[in-house]
Amino acid sequence: MIETPTFEPKNWNHLMELLFHDSYMPKLNRYRSNYAYRGLEDASYELSTTLKRLGQVHLEKHLLRNFIKYSTIQDDQSSIWKWLTIGQHHGLPTRLLDWTYSPLVALHFATATFENFDTDSLIWAINYKQTLDQLPKGKLLETYLTEGSHIFTIEMLDHSGLKGLEGLEKQSTEPFCMFFEPPSIDGRIVNQYALFSMISDPDLTIDSWVENKQIDRFKILIPKELKWEIRDKLDQSNINERVLFPGLDGLASWLKRQYKDITKL
Repeated sequence: MIETPTFEPKNWNHLMELLFHDSYMPKLNRYRSNYAYRGLEDASYELSTTLKRLGQVHLEKHLLRNFIKYSTIQDDQSSIWKWLTIGQHHGLPTRLLDWTYSPLVALHFATATFENFDTDSLIWAINYKQTLDQLPKGKLLETYLTEGSHIFTIEMLDHSGLKGLEGLEKQSTEPFCMFFEPPSIDGRIVNQYALFSMISDPDLTIDSWVENKQIDRFKILIPKELKWEIRDKLDQSNINERVLFPGLDGLASWLKRQYKDITKL
């Protein structure tokens, strides 16, 4: 097992430094990170998908089939990967896990709920480009190499000839993980700078899969003592629900926190 480094910030400035850890690319002489980030409100949480937490991973195809059947979206020609993305976006239990290219967006999700401010939070960062080195030989790998992209899109998954989720699992007896960008179906995906991870074995969590792989990753433990300062500074920087969840729901969540303890002022 390869241990994942865990950093703990001493203050806000130290945290900003840690969030952009390993983002400098000497070849480009630029800061262009290959990391995907995920914020967890409780440091004890695993990187578990909604399908895994449901405890019924064998029901995945039934959930997706019925979601498509009963959906009001009249588009029978849509890619299965697009349907999976739409389902994830609307709360359907899937094997997908939400990530972001933005460490600040991940920091938002690690500090979004003030009811959890008495516990430490956590940010995971995984080098999504290096996961491509773990792909099995076959059409999927050929599509990635031909496109020359650092990440998959739904179109690339379609062109690789995968026949649904069963086709993904048949690619290799050894589980593999891949990241892909969802289409910009609404403002939430765009503003959250979103991408998804997907494992060929839906019963695996990405933190257990990665522990034996030569893939760069790290964790940042967010001490509970820093969370209100972080939260207030993110709000002031316009990293909040009002922006990340465009619409009335996001606005209401943002206002709820803004007016907490306002009588103390």
